[in-house]
Amino acid sequence: MNIAVGARSGVIDDLFAGNFLGRDSDIVFDYRQKVTRSFEYLQGDYYIAPLFMHPVPIVERSQTFLGYLQELQGVMCLLLVCHITKNYLSHLLNTKVPLILGIWGGKGQGKSFQTELIFQTMGIEPVIMSAGELESERAGEPGKLIRERYRTASQVVQNQFLPLFDLRDGGEGLDLKEGKMSCLMINDIDAGLGRFGNTQMTVNNQIVVGTLMNLADNPTRVSVGQDWREADITNRIPIIVTGNDFSTIYAPLIRDGRMEKFYWQPNREDIVNIVHRMYETDGISRDEVISIVNTFPNQALDFYGALRSRTYDRSISKWVDDIGGVENLGSKLLKRRKSDKLPVFTPPKQTVEALLESGNSLVKEQQLIMETKLSKEYMKNIDD
Repeated sequence: MNIAVGARSGVIDDLFAGNFLGRDSDIVFDYRQKVTRSFEYLQGDYYIAPLFMHPVPIVERSQTFLGYLQELQGVMCLLLVCHITKNYLSHLLNTKVPLILGIWGGKGQGKSFQTELIFQTMGIEPVIMSAGELESERAGEPGKLIRERYRTASQVVQNQFLPLFDLRDGGEGLDLKEGKMSCLMINDIDAGLGRFGNTQMTVNNQIVVGTLMNLADNPTRVSVGQDWREADITNRIPIIVTGNDFSTIYAPLIRDGRMEKFYWQPNREDIVNIVHRMYETDGISRDEVISIVNTFPNQALDFYGALRSRTYDRSISKWVDDIGGVENLGSKLLKRRKSDKLPVFTPPKQTVEALLESGNSLVKEQQLIMETKLSKEYMKNIDD
């Protein structure tokens, strides 16, 4: 079943699409996956690192950029807020505004998560893609997908967001309405577009790079293959990309003027604050968090999240025994009636000792992977 097309004239036979009145109808809309992202799953009081902040002094009232910020002076404007706001105001600013913001840094340092926290704070409904969507068995498909997702984000803005401000008159006399802002985010872009050693450059890689460069140069004219219409103007939508090493990406794409670059490397204070907020509900004090961070230095942020996850293993094993063992696990989880409830799972009480034990286990696994390279045992000529 092709759920990407629907009953569209010229795609399926006229016997099914008809040849008068409503020839184009989307009969499969309910089957489509929503491409915008909401953040209901982000429950709790998370910490946003100050490095994601960028100081922008607010100027005179007549030149402020959001109505509810007009009375503030010298506020700290989020880096993403500044990038997104500049793009929404680009038609009023007498300067070149890069369309793309590239956030790069080490693995597991929270680039995507910190960005999503800021999206949640700002009330943004982004369209999010991954590097896995930048390749296809069909030539040109990923480039077209990026343009379609870009236009989808534009529709979110067009359907829900009315201008809240006008720099030329200070925003006075406007009919303010609540709405949704949007952007396009591509995670781990260097995994899909980067050149590593002797990896092959595909046609789709070239088309994706060309598509992003064209969007950066012409953000309001985005074609997906339809007939040319002079009035087909797309809203300018800011693009945020994340990655580990942008030096592997085609240089003209990341040049100044097309992409702003932001290197994210949390310092010790950021790590302590983020981990403390992570363990706060478990009753772990800040001093105890500092001792954990001191015990496992030079680890990525996701390592400290994995510590907490590892402490659940024994409790989960006990819970499996309580419901009848491994043999009954499938029937208890999947074949039970809706009215039947699972046995209560009691989360383990978090202690510094348990977290340190989990950390030592994870570190041993890391070292074992680095020291035991079975590929050399199985492929004798791997170094040739």
